[in-house]
Amino acid sequence: MVNPLRPLFNLFFPAICLACEELLQTGEKLLCTQCRHDLPVTGLHYTTQKPIHELLYGRVEIEHATALFYFDKKSKVQQLIHNLKYRNHEEISGFLGKWLGFELAFLTDYRAIDCVIPVPLHKSRLRARGYNQVTGFGKALADQLHVPLVTEILFRKRNTKTQVFMSRLSRSKDVIASFDVNELNQLRGKHILLVDDLITTGGTMEGCAVALQQIPGIKISIAAMAIAH
Repeated sequence: MVNPLRPLFNLFFPAICLACEELLQTGEKLLCTQCRHDLPVTGLHYTTQKPIHELLYGRVEIEHATALFYFDKKSKVQQLIHNLKYRNHEEISGFLGKWLGFELAFLTDYRAIDCVIPVPLHKSRLRARGYNQVTGFGKALADQLHVPLVTEILFRKRNTKTQVFMSRLSRSKDVIASFDVNELNQLRGKHILLVDDLITTGGTMEGCAVALQQIPGIKISIAAMAIAH
């Protein structure tokens, strides 16, 4: 049933596109139609390009890897992720997860996934933000792939600074060493999809993968909302 007060609410608090901040039209949700067409989708899961593999080459072994968008500074993608992380628009997370998950569900490479694991926040940052911006993304991916979301195995033991636009050589060793697992049997021999919002230096993904590789027989694939261009 349509809320009769909705038109009045929209009059005083009109919905705007979370990428370009233009007013949304009837039928549009979170993103305007123009931004849906203009956002720089990577299509990495459809091509032979492997920038994430190249970023992590010689550091950790991964099976498959993709990202929904390319990320550039002062871009619509940056605006979208900023709204997700710092302006309480948690709904963006699941929206992007459904978008990417719909595509991955048709691909053989991702049908072998056993579960999805979101990159965890440190408990102090989680307490300050109120939510992990990656959880909704991971849950939507898991739903599309018909596998469970696992949040209790991988954890962040240190709170570290953001890696956005840090050079690869400047990656903090603290970031790579800031993750651990608290159980080695539940995911033994499983193929997991590790998910995050943004891949820049690869340090966060490397740290998570190093921690997860303590689990015998584990295979790791990666999916992100965006990768730095």
